[in-house]
Amino acid sequence: MRNQPKYNFFKNTGYALSGLKDLIQTETSFKIELILTMILLPLIIFIDASFIHKALLFISLMGMLLAEATNSAIERVVDLVTLDHHHMAGRAKDVGSTIVFLSTFIFAVTWTIVLVDIC
Repeated sequence: MRNQPKYNFFKNTGYALSGLKDLIQTETSFKIELILTMILLPLIIFIDASFIHKALLFISLMGMLLAEATNSAIERVVDLVTLDHHHMAGRAKDVGSTIVFLSTFIFAVTWTIVLVDIC
């Protein structure tokens, strides 16, 4: 059994906000995607589209941020294990990059389809 403290909502929220702060301070790609999110979120609110369309736009937008955070976590764990070039470390980082690529592709396709449909 793992030795971990009892669940505490406020402490866990603090850990999450600390991780978000670290991503914003250290990850350029995350910052760019966060700025894009801040620009596009009001657009989702104000465009004349159905709730389902707005939900798809929102989910695809948030998916990019989730993918970037996941990629950053993978890269940090790999770097913690070894800073030397290792084939398996490179493969793990490549998979993280693939997650970001796929989420960006889903974002672009979803936004294109929805915006074409409502125009």
